[in-house]
Amino acid sequence: MTLAGRNMNKTSIYFIGIGGTAMASVAVALASKGYSVSGSDNQLYPPMSDFLAAYRIEVHEGFNPASLVSTQPDMVVVGNAISRGNPELEEALNRHMRLVTMPDVVRELLIRDATSIVITGTHGKTTTTSLTAWLFEHAGMHPGFLIGGIAENFNTGCRPNGNEHGGYFITEGDEYDTAFSDKRSKFILYRPDIVVINNIEFDHADIFDSLASIQRSFRQMVNLIPSNGLLLCNGDDPRAQEAASGAYCQVERFGMEAGAEWSARDITTDPDGVSFTLLAKRKPVTRIKVPLFGEHNLRNTLAAIAVARHAGISTERIAEALMLFRGPKRRMELIGVSSQGALLVDDFAHHPTAVKATLRALKERYPERRILACFEPRSNTSTRNVFQREYVGAFSDADLVAVGRVHRAERYGNNGALDTRQLIRELQERGIQAWAAGSGPEPYPDDIATWLERTLQPRDVVILLSNGDFSGLKTILTQTFPKKDE
Repeated sequence: MTLAGRNMNKTSIYFIGIGGTAMASVAVALASKGYSVSGSDNQLYPPMSDFLAAYRIEVHEGFNPASLVSTQPDMVVVGNAISRGNPELEEALNRHMRLVTMPDVVRELLIRDATSIVITGTHGKTTTTSLTAWLFEHAGMHPGFLIGGIAENFNTGCRPNGNEHGGYFITEGDEYDTAFSDKRSKFILYRPDIVVINNIEFDHADIFDSLASIQRSFRQMVNLIPSNGLLLCNGDDPRAQEAASGAYCQVERFGMEAGAEWSARDITTDPDGVSFTLLAKRKPVTRIKVPLFGEHNLRNTLAAIAVARHAGISTERIAEALMLFRGPKRRMELIGVSSQGALLVDDFAHHPTAVKATLRALKERYPERRILACFEPRSNTSTRNVFQREYVGAFSDADLVAVGRVHRAERYGNNGALDTRQLIRELQERGIQAWAAGSGPEPYPDDIATWLERTLQPRDVVILLSNGDFSGLKTILTQTFPKKDE
């Protein structure tokens, strides 16, 4: 029997690792469909802790076998951060409970018979998926979606398809592995009909040993697209085009390259966003404006437009929707303003390419302001020294840089971790004021808050760059930067 073959009103689902962005969002979406949902996690922090609480999802703190046993779920969803040795996983295995992965649940209970749109790539997935879902929503198509963040236009990261049969489900297709028992990239399991490949770079150094292994995963995913499907790839990225070359379906490109089927010309920027002339099949169509900044977001927008047009949405409705788009949380999100007009911005960027693109977009948006970048090496790639040289160039648009402590640096011994002192020296050699936090007498990250208090000038822009909670720095800074809506 498939997952979908059960009576949803009698099915209980328990999520081990429910605090992850995608896991929490899927849990809420399934609860809205009538499933009985609960779960557990060790460390929960906003926005996902607040999100789960708002929807009254029962969450057990810590991984306690007693919580699992007392719930007696029909199925147990095992998050990809959960490994052997986890007490609840071991209990579930010993009791022969039904174990499934999050992508299994998404495919069987949420995508089902809908047209499956999968947005992939090393960078830009969350924004592009949010854009695409909003274009479909504004057109009255009531799509389902799974986004790796909280989409501001929806105030959720996942919801069921609004159509009883057919319709569309739009998924952010992560290349990270599926679960302890399934090391395939998640996007393999989403039954893709329409696929976007934004770009392909080396990332996730904890599960991929080389760029070539990442490229193999993308080629495997491309090989699953049916012949009547569609693949849209970044025409400015050679690796994306190489992956697309093996497709058995129609392939179209988006980007700045002159031959791309979906492109932009006459690009202008003002304080409210970027405007451009949309070219479809290399012919001018209409003038578009979107409240986003940076060339990377222009490509994200083109990809979303291309998907929407193939679904029959008119350019007029697309243009209307883009003007009303609100970016996902933690993507250049303005979270506070000081009494003297300095801004506090939060962003998920941690890969050097993403850091560089984000800082460039920020400088484009605020050309007359100083940019103070606070960077936390926290992800499994950014904490390693694989991008030691690339990080130096990533901060070229920052005026001052504070580099946080490497998260769990002890994992790598003496040679494997990112050398923050070397990074600081090389940034200083390029004329950028930089210092390494977490090495002085003051507790970390309070030392960064003290540095900002000493350094901050009116109308500066402070940006937090981390894929985590920056050891609580954002909470500490709320005294200096009250919430923007206060």
